[in-house]
Amino acid sequence: MWSRDVLRAIGLVVAVATVALAASSADPYHQEVRSSQPSTGKQAQPSDAEKTIQYWMNQAQDALAARIRKGNAGSGGKAKNVVMFLGDGMSVPTLTAARTLLGQRRNQPGEEAELSFEEFPTSGLAKTYCVNAQIADSACTSTAYLTGVKANSGTIGVSAAVPRWDCEASVPDDRKTESIASWALADGRDAGIVTTTRVTHASPAGAYAHVANRHWENDAEVLANPADPNMCPDIAYQLVHSHPGKDFKVILGGGRREFITRTTVDEEGNTGRRTDGRNLIEEWKADKAERQASYQYVWNRDQLLAANASLPDYLLGLFESNHMQYNMEANPATEPTLAELTEVAIRMLSRNENGFFLFVEGGRIDHGHHDNYVELALDETIEMSEAVARATELLSEEDSLIVVTADHAHVMAFNGYSPRGTDILGTSNDRDLHNVPYQTLSYTNGPGYRLQINEQRTDISQEANYRGITWRAHVDVPLESETHGGDDVAVFAWGPYHALFGGLYEQNHIPHRMAYAACIGPGLHACNSAAIARPLMLVLAPLAYVLYSML
Repeated sequence: MWSRDVLRAIGLVVAVATVALAASSADPYHQEVRSSQPSTGKQAQPSDAEKTIQYWMNQAQDALAARIRKGNAGSGGKAKNVVMFLGDGMSVPTLTAARTLLGQRRNQPGEEAELSFEEFPTSGLAKTYCVNAQIADSACTSTAYLTGVKANSGTIGVSAAVPRWDCEASVPDDRKTESIASWALADGRDAGIVTTTRVTHASPAGAYAHVANRHWENDAEVLANPADPNMCPDIAYQLVHSHPGKDFKVILGGGRREFITRTTVDEEGNTGRRTDGRNLIEEWKADKAERQASYQYVWNRDQLLAANASLPDYLLGLFESNHMQYNMEANPATEPTLAELTEVAIRMLSRNENGFFLFVEGGRIDHGHHDNYVELALDETIEMSEAVARATELLSEEDSLIVVTADHAHVMAFNGYSPRGTDILGTSNDRDLHNVPYQTLSYTNGPGYRLQINEQRTDISQEANYRGITWRAHVDVPLESETHGGDDVAVFAWGPYHALFGGLYEQNHIPHRMAYAACIGPGLHACNSAAIARPLMLVLAPLAYVLYSML
């Protein structure tokens, strides 16, 4: 018979293994990989300076000051409201293909169509690399475009002095970044987040969390690393109990499972992921009640629309246990659209006379690409276009800045020599060397790989489920999940000082430029006349020329 101590040890091993098993399936699109394979090429080591917050803040502010000196900042009144739309994985080829699909759904050739934000007066490009990675993930990028600081891959809201998975390294306050949502709150404005992913996922978490691993969405994930949740609280806990997340007036998306325990069954019959016995939804309610504020928790479309009519002080909406459903697969009676979520959020936040910051993510563009589900990815892009259009209807271009961008690219290729108007989701007008058709849209890697027969590609257009929404496009390199791409991503801007977003720049410059237009946060502000004044010579030169010409 084993001793009690031995049994306890066995029980601990089993418990840790169980937590680890659960963690391993937490995110099929972004697996935790600690590679033991040696690098096949040169790896540049970041400088000690790049590992600091101040380096990237100074870099962004210097670039902003240079732009202002050259007179390229644009003009306008203060941006009272700022809305940032993030298309996760919305590469430039994704934009081109999505607009073509939109046009073809309208029985047009398609190429001439425009997504709503493609009509914005300014567009530019942002560079997306992480401090330690050539091709970015959604964690380091959210740190860049929401806090103004570049970080290591897989980390959120911390400087590059924090390696991924290193809980202890993430604890010091001088390694924690501050988001533009926090800057808005400090100025007396309101803030909120909207996403079609889990509200604890990497992109929205950049607005409020500080973690050494993007997968620490609940305490079980922290324990699985292993790390101490008391030292490094999980993302859901931070959203409910830490500033700035606990002060967000509106939080809408998926992810109920991160807020409840494994023994708790949610409204749709799914259990949670937590092991600490907490129900963070109830704790969120208790916090708002303690503040003597009105609040509402909703989990379906009818409840959301009812809340839209009454508008409590605080609104938490968690519409799925995991991510929200793809638009093409969702039940429209129960699942709100991204445009509906955006409208409710803007109406909630517009009650503050000082203004607001809102982050809106079309997050499942990324997931469609990872699975090589090309139509789903493009449809989610069109859905985000609808949400942006709704925002421009609700807000004034005079006092509201809207910025639309992506965090990183994907490896979908738009290829062939087809005539205009060819079905964007179909085969190219061209064929390969063996006279086998190929898709106009295909991927360089992912799960859609097909084995060649006698060194020839198969004709995938003859497959039984060809063109179904979960039919996988052609792939060259077989992988469990398609990878991100290292391309620059597009940035579109509308509203005060939209001209700031033209050109090519680092991704971490984006929040600094939004903050400049809104007169919030550290650094230069449009409201500070000294900050936006051109050098004296540039002002006096035209006058001198006029006087000279009169002589």
